[in-house]
Amino acid sequence: MNQIIELLKSNNYQIPKELLFNYKKLNITDSELIILIYLVNQSNNIYNPKQIGTDIRIDTNNVLELINSLCEKNIIKIEIQKNNNIRSEIINLDSLYEKLAFSLSTKEEKNSSNLYDIFETEFGRTLSPMEFEIINGWIESGTSEDLIVLALKEAIYNGVSNLRYIDKIIYEWSKKGIKTKNDVEKDRKQFKNKISKNKELFDYDWLNDGENN
Repeated sequence: MNQIIELLKSNNYQIPKELLFNYKKLNITDSELIILIYLVNQSNNIYNPKQIGTDIRIDTNNVLELINSLCEKNIIKIEIQKNNNIRSEIINLDSLYEKLAFSLSTKEEKNSSNLYDIFETEFGRTLSPMEFEIINGWIESGTSEDLIVLALKEAIYNGVSNLRYIDKIIYEWSKKGIKTKNDVEKDRKQFKNKISKNKELFDYDWLNDGENN
């Protein structure tokens, strides 16, 4: 029994994360997703509907309908391959991966575009190519977009609207290990408490204190 359990654990199917999260957007049904998961994990791309049906316990006619639907949606393609004068049908998944790659790149461009829009709105002007490069540098170095926006707002609050000042803020936060909005708020509270204590110390009447005692 233990050997069977270990075999089951090691014989898992893999599924691309983008496919799992976006199959509904690609108009792929749950049943079609099962077929795709099966196909993605096959080293042999020969189209054999009977074998597919046997492996995943689906009627062959149902397999044919699902495969045909995926072809009509341009998710997969059935192509004819010749090898030593022997013709065989193969399943080409390139269209699926192209759609997933497009979905991922579009999402990244949309997120980055939103970040640039925020900067241009706050600055009241269009960003220069150099400024685009600086912002890209922050992203590539691992600084989250949320933290970049917080640094931007910090600079605007202090009446400064240039990337050098924002870069200094990000650098100082990085040295302090600040990575989230909560970290920023905690640092502000600590700074205010420090200022408050220094003010109390400065306002203290040292001369009269000695006389009162």
